[in-house]
Amino acid sequence: MIYRERVTTPTTDSLASADVTGSSWPAVLTWRAHQAPRMESVRVQLNGKRIKAAGRIIGGACDEHPAFSASYDLVTDENGVTKRLSVRSAVASGEKQISISRDSEGYWLVDDGSPLRNSFNGALDVELVWSPFFNTLAIRRLGLNTTPSDQEVPVVYVGLPVLTARAETLSYSQGPSEFRVVSPVGTSEVSVDAEGFVADYRGLAERI
Repeated sequence: MIYRERVTTPTTDSLASADVTGSSWPAVLTWRAHQAPRMESVRVQLNGKRIKAAGRIIGGACDEHPAFSASYDLVTDENGVTKRLSVRSAVASGEKQISISRDSEGYWLVDDGSPLRNSFNGALDVELVWSPFFNTLAIRRLGLNTTPSDQEVPVVYVGLPVLTARAETLSYSQGPSEFRVVSPVGTSEVSVDAEGFVADYRGLAERI
């Protein structure tokens, strides 16, 4: 006789209320897209507001994008301000990579084969399209998960799989556990856990 253990999938509500603190870090967080064939998984290390993360996004061919895979490495400083981001992307026709770092004068150095130095409108955060994880950066840096306020956040916005970098602005309102986020891809409701990490980004992806 074969015995099967019943496996329960955690709900978005349970993720949002989970206490992912203390000995839970480092942790691996994974999201599944709601409608597109796409997933993201990232290993996160925390030290106060400092974040070190290594992740991967994999997508199948669909109306939103071709089949691709992308990996990234991110480091912030002790205030949660992004210090550097490197991304490597691959599609059937080849690979690309981009490196973005912030210098002591507040300028961003972008190297994608043609080096560029730009303030990106004073951005302190980076944003990677289709990634729920990167929304955490501004939320934690500004403490919106504990002290909510409406914020307009300039970011260095990185596209996938083409790896372009441009200046954009994200809008965060409401909070502290449910946010209304306006981004270049649209307006959505976003729920976060106690640590400010996205549990569900409506229309984009949910944590699993």
